Parts: sequence; structure tokens; C-alpha cells
Amino acid sequence: MLLNAILLGIIAVFGTMDSRMLGRTNFEQPLVMAALVGVALGDLTKGLIVGASLELIFMGIVNIGAAAPPDLVLGSVMATAFAILSDTNAQTALTIALPVAILGQMVGILLRMFMSTFVHKAESDIEKGEFAKARRFHILWGPILYSLMYFVPVFVAIYFGADVVKEIVQSIPAWLTNGLNLASKILPAYGFALLMQTMLSKKTVAYLLLGFFITAYAGLSVTGVAIFAALLVIILNEILPKNSVDQGLTSDEDDDLEEL
Repeated sequence: MLLNAILLGIIAVFGTMDSRMLGRTNFEQPLVMAALVGVALGDLTKGLIVGASLELIFMGIVNIGAAAPPDLVLGSVMATAFAILSDTNAQTALTIALPVAILGQMVGILLRMFMSTFVHKAESDIEKGEFAKARRFHILWGPILYSLMYFVPVFVAIYFGADVVKEIVQSIPAWLTNGLNLASKILPAYGFALLMQTMLSKKTVAYLLLGFFITAYAGLSVTGVAIFAALLVIILNEILPKNSVDQGLTSDEDDDLEEL
């Protein structure tokens, strides 16, 4: 269990370095994190299943600028690890992921508040001409504190809590398990609603309805609809003049701004 706790802690640190030191690589996405946890714990299949389920919930969450959305990395790593170690299904993992992600969000906000003091210290060092000290605050202390924020809770939870969580899950009555499974089926709809909130506009509603009716009445799978949508984009891009497409996009943005 010690080795598993260390490996999962390192995976969580690797995920949080995305968008901070590695650029926007999307390693922090639930599907990637869950797959890495699955490899580390020897159950890649369940890792992929849990990761795909978590993507449905978190796909509408976007980390932009100073925004602090629910923590994808902590939620994904913890939920996948407990699902594999306690031998439970993806539905149970979903009910673990959301509260853990929200807890990670609150801890992240507190850490950012603390790290804001570094700015004033760095400014003071720069005024004194001590550029090396200011650089250390930016390059060294930030990543170290972020790494500790992810490594420590994951390590402690996996090393001390896996057996406890397994016993708790096994002792949950059937009626509560059924309720959790029902809630897990509702959560993906919440994820889609978040995604549509950022993407949906007057000019894209028709395409949403088109995809819905193709799936409902033609019996086409999600993959088939995605391929059809890609072909439709290519065809429209070839048929419509570029100027009209640009004007349409500009009009869309104006409409969204007016609604705000």
C-alpha cells in the first residue's frame, strides 16, 4: 500500500503541473488521470471506465485565469483509486469524485490566498536588486507548495484510508447504494448543462437539436454523430464564403455579450 500511495501522489503532482509548468497539455483531464491511476494499480480497464464517466461530469468545467473550479485532479485520482482498491463500480466512484473535487477547490483557494503574499515579497526583492530571490519565489516555492497540496492528501488517503473506505463501501445498505447509482446517472446531465452554458447560442441551437434527433430517431451512436458533425463542418466550411462565416462568429459573440 505504501508504494501505491507514493505512486498515486506522484501522479497527482504530475497532473497539477499541467498548465503551471508543462503548458496546457490536458494531462489534468479526468480520463488521463484515471487511466494513469488504473495503470499504477493494475486495472487500466476500470481506470478508463471511471475516467470516461468523470469526463461527462467535468467536461463543462474550464480553468481560465484566476477562476477556481472544482479540482479535477484530486477528484479523479481519489475516485478512481478508491473504486479500484475497494472493488466498486464507476457509479460509486462518481459520488466520491464531486465532493473531493469541491474540497480540493476550497483548499486551492486558500493556497492561492497564501501565495499572494509572495508577490509583495518578490516586489520588495526586485526593488532591492535581489533578482535571484524574487525568481525563487516564482519558480521554486509555487510548484513546491502546489505539489505538497496534491501529494500529501492523496498519500494520506490511500495509505491510511483505502481499507477503511472499502469497509465503509461494503457496509452501505442497498437502498443507499441504489440512490447513489441514480445520482450518478444525473451527474453527467449536469456536466452537459455546464458545457452548453458556455457553448450554446442562438445560432448553434439548431445543430444541438439536429444531433439529438439523429441519435433519437436514426439510432446512430455517439461516435457516428461525432463523425457526421465533423463532415458537416468540413462541408459548410467549403460551401460558405469565409467572410460570412467570420461575420456569423462575430455576430454570435455580440449576441453573447448583449445577453451578459
